[in-house]
Amino acid sequence: MLARCEQVMTDVCASMEAELAEFNGEDDHVHLLVRYPPKLAISMLVNSLKGVSAHYLRKEFTGQINRHLIHGHLWSPSYFAASCGGAPLAIVKDYIDRQKCPE
Repeated sequence: MLARCEQVMTDVCASMEAELAEFNGEDDHVHLLVRYPPKLAISMLVNSLKGVSAHYLRKEFTGQINRHLIHGHLWSPSYFAASCGGAPLAIVKDYIDRQKCPE
């Protein structure tokens, strides 16, 4: 399911002139490192990432998704976004890579 989520989010980013540089996930959230143009509002990007991925994941993984729904929704309405323009990209990628993946 995480592999499909990554594929969908990669496609969403590309459609918005952004690039999904790194992706990883845990049981209850995902980590994304995205390069996006300054003209793109982060809220629009996140809304599209969540909306499109929820649509495809619910459609393709119905039986597995039901136990992860939060009040009928796949994703929480909240998100955390931080700028890392000053940090070396390798350090940020390493942090995302080290996140626990469900087995």
